Amino acid sequence: MMKKNFLRVTTYAAVFGIIGGMTFEGVTYVSDKLINNTAVESTVNTNDKEDKNTGKTQAASAISTSAGNSNGVSEVVEDVLPSLVAIDVTATQTRTDWYGRQYSQDSSGSGSGIIVAQDENYMYIATNNHVVANTTKVSVKFYDDKVCEAVVKGTDSTADIAVVAIKRSDISSDTLEKVKVASLGDSDLVKVGEQAIAIGNALGYGTSVTVGYISAKDREVQSEDANMKLMQTDAAINPGNSGGALVDINGNVIGINSAKYADTEVEGMGFAIPINVANPIIKSIIEAEEVSEGEAAYLGIKGKDIPSGYTEYYNIPEGAFVDEVTEDAPAHKAGIKRGDIIVKFNDMEVKSMESLQEKLALCKAGSKVKVVVRRADNGEYVEKEFTVTLGKKADSDIANENNGSTDNGSSNNSQNGYNGQGSSYYGGLQDNSRLPYIGGLY
Repeated sequence: MMKKNFLRVTTYAAVFGIIGGMTFEGVTYVSDKLINNTAVESTVNTNDKEDKNTGKTQAASAISTSAGNSNGVSEVVEDVLPSLVAIDVTATQTRTDWYGRQYSQDSSGSGSGIIVAQDENYMYIATNNHVVANTTKVSVKFYDDKVCEAVVKGTDSTADIAVVAIKRSDISSDTLEKVKVASLGDSDLVKVGEQAIAIGNALGYGTSVTVGYISAKDREVQSEDANMKLMQTDAAINPGNSGGALVDINGNVIGINSAKYADTEVEGMGFAIPINVANPIIKSIIEAEEVSEGEAAYLGIKGKDIPSGYTEYYNIPEGAFVDEVTEDAPAHKAGIKRGDIIVKFNDMEVKSMESLQEKLALCKAGSKVKVVVRRADNGEYVEKEFTVTLGKKADSDIANENNGSTDNGSSNNSQNGYNGQGSSYYGGLQDNSRLPYIGGLY
């Protein structure tokens, strides 16, 4: 217990810069600097597997039973490399100069990715959200060094998972013959002490391979956004490895390289998200239909993030706190109330308003979704599940309120409907600091 608490405290302090010399870092390589985000990884989980030229969806199987490639690391790497890609991105960052003036500047970065599925129109690549977040351009380099432009299909910032898509028509037939969908393992069956191989685009220089062992499973690591349970390895994970593969000795992907614990007194602490944790998220992003502006859905709530101190000291669940429910809106009709904390949306975890927004953006108006909340009841939080028929945002009473507001988490509370009066309500607990609403009404 003491060791577990130490890991949580030191990583928490490192993320917020409280303890000098300690850092817990995401490993995307951007403009010669590390992006200080903890990360999590992903891969898709479907059982369909067709020839990649038939036009049908091809995805990595959930559990590979192949016993091949056990004669050495070099053979494993040779078999896995066609499933991995290097990702280069361009992002626009807002900076502030010495005099307080803000300006925009383009920066470049590099990461890694895993080919997880393809259909007749697109090839899908899983990576970290922090690799592609806020980017204006994404390009992918395949195993044969051919480069194609990609678009971000969807993201989950809480899990630090993203999927980018490339049109198959943009990929040459020669490249299609050389690359393949990754074979996924079962991270639940992985044992501490088993050999692990980390493969990725280290420092943006190209493919690199490091070898180690599974040091621990279910390591609880606290990042700025959420608590995550990650797989720990002593295989070196360097900047640029984010989104790359952690594979077993049979070449099956068991995790996605994501983060490292950096300290002058610590060596060999790299982390990856277990593949079984990421599967449902990746699958939902890939299968999500494109939603036009006229089909955009809404719940009819105003919400906010719960401060991390509240979850730790007051035992309040992580999630999206419902601060207001619009009368006769979908959430109200389903039974969701002010003070509820949304913890799941369509079987996917919700740990912030941004996370809820991302999942809601994948749904069309009129669709039915399962929403799980934790509700305060006599000093305890009781779980309740609701089926909500999503409304059409364009037809809602607050459509005009959100139009014209570009706030996506700004501290300008007046744009989000807060008039500065009163105090926040967390199921009976008050906080006079009044955190801002995130992006208005959903």
